[in-house]
Amino acid sequence: MFFLKKRRIVLSFEEHPRLKEVKFSLSKIIKNPLSIAGMSIIFLYLMIALLAPTIAPPKYEHEPFRIPHEGYSIIPEPPAPGHPFGTTTKQYDIFYGVIWGTRTAFRIGFMVVGSILVIGVVVGSISGYFGGIVDEVLMRIVDIFMSLPTLILAMAIVTALGRSLDNIMKSLIVVGWPIYARTIRGSILSIREEDFVEAAKALGANDFTVIFKHILPNAIYPVLILASLDIGAMVLTAAALSFLGLGAQEGYADWGQMVSLARNFIVGPPDQPLMYWYVVTIPGLFILFFVLGWNLLGDAFRDIFDPKLRRK
Repeated sequence: MFFLKKRRIVLSFEEHPRLKEVKFSLSKIIKNPLSIAGMSIIFLYLMIALLAPTIAPPKYEHEPFRIPHEGYSIIPEPPAPGHPFGTTTKQYDIFYGVIWGTRTAFRIGFMVVGSILVIGVVVGSISGYFGGIVDEVLMRIVDIFMSLPTLILAMAIVTALGRSLDNIMKSLIVVGWPIYARTIRGSILSIREEDFVEAAKALGANDFTVIFKHILPNAIYPVLILASLDIGAMVLTAAALSFLGLGAQEGYADWGQMVSLARNFIVGPPDQPLMYWYVVTIPGLFILFFVLGWNLLGDAFRDIFDPKLRRK
């Protein structure tokens, strides 16, 4: 009799409506125009990043992210056979910078979003599942972080730690995890009283198993949508900080720094205002389409997994 009862409980978890709904929605991803467009753009950038050593062979063997330059003239050079995208201030090669900057963008996006996803999910899961004083303490910490201006706090952290790309990523992790914690907490609060959770507890599952095996599979989707949108946003924020001079040292392949090097030539001479269009347009387009690809993919996931939008 116990065996039959146990079997019914397990089936009640496996056939939970939310999981069935998600499995059905996954089949729609490849049919959604937004997801196809987003994945196509991201795939193109992924190929550029993987083939960077072939597309733009490193001049400095042990420093592949160091942009080669020929001279120290502050005047950019137009596109030429040796420099297909031209050069920027101090003759840094724009083509090399944007190609290897693609690897930098993926590194920032995946490391920052991956870290804040893990921190936010752990903190939010503990807060939402246990409730009480644990929830109060953790959520008040989240409130403190969320009450501070995100960009200003990130700038303050980088200034305190010192100028570097690694410190930019650390600052973005510090300011980014609270929204994930609050989002996953809200999902867990609506799921923790479900019958399949009570069934798992009745079978003797410990809190860790209940949270990470039974609750999270049903609660994780809102933060995954948020993460897909945030990869592009984090790269954009990191580029903004690099533009302000808080990123890597000069000459590092980073899109934000490429735009920063072009700041004095956004507009050319009065008689030729577009003379140096390439110095800011090309790095800017790489940033634009990278962020656009992740936003399209995130919007597609939201449209697919959000029941309200799907009914509309």
